[in-house]
Amino acid sequence: MITRTTSVMRQAQAARNMMAAAGQYAELQNQATTYRKLNRPSDDPSGTANAVAIRASQAASQQHTRNIQDGIGWLTTLDSSLMSVDSLLTRARDLTIQGANDGSMSAAAKEAIASELEAIRDSLLKEANTQYQGRFVFAGTTDQSAAFEQNYTFNGVPGSTVERRIADQKTVRVDADGQSVFGAGPASMFALLDGIAADLRAGVNVKSRIGEIDTYAEQVRNAQATVGSRHSNVLTSQEALATRTVELESQRSGIEDIDITKVVGDLQMQELIYQTTLSVTARATQLNLMEYLR
Repeated sequence: MITRTTSVMRQAQAARNMMAAAGQYAELQNQATTYRKLNRPSDDPSGTANAVAIRASQAASQQHTRNIQDGIGWLTTLDSSLMSVDSLLTRARDLTIQGANDGSMSAAAKEAIASELEAIRDSLLKEANTQYQGRFVFAGTTDQSAAFEQNYTFNGVPGSTVERRIADQKTVRVDADGQSVFGAGPASMFALLDGIAADLRAGVNVKSRIGEIDTYAEQVRNAQATVGSRHSNVLTSQEALATRTVELESQRSGIEDIDITKVVGDLQMQELIYQTTLSVTARATQLNLMEYLR
């Protein structure tokens, strides 16, 4: 069966072609203005779903980046404090060796050593109460006013740890157990230095105390090694996260962003098509039976 093409059918088809050309032209204009391929979910439902998933991953990566920066701050503060503690204990050991030479030191010299040991004790106590952004790095999750009191009592929460999530399935501890490093109460390095100073003033030989200082120094160095390992771990994760961040942004851009050069070229072509369609549609609407009969 042969279908006769009427003027009404021709005009309707021309109108549809014009609307399609106008729609494509408007879409390209929108892309060129926003620099985005996806302005509505209907533009690409599958692409939109992928873009949402990628943006969720980017948000998680941004949080991990903040956590890493905070963790680096904690660990750097810890490392610096432990280095100071190690240096102070080394000086205390040297002074104790000097004080152990009973036969060659006067009472005044021993008093000077005892006074310096007490000053070192005060410096050690200050290091034990080191803070990062208002938190005591040797006190775990405690909210007390200090990690150690002036009587050497430890205020930290036993077994508590401060951790930061640096990847989806990875956390790192960023604090240190102050009691393991410094001891507490009468069994602390602070009390040890008090005891050495008292022995010097009382004329007691302090040679046996050198080994006790060495024991605390070993604890401090072990803590330094642990902190250094965590710090290295965090820095490695930071590098991996930086690479992952670039990859995610590349994936997001590939789905959402336009190639501006291509879109401008397509826009110019579509503008020509649209103008041609307008011209053809205008001519088609004039061609009816009455026009032929003139």
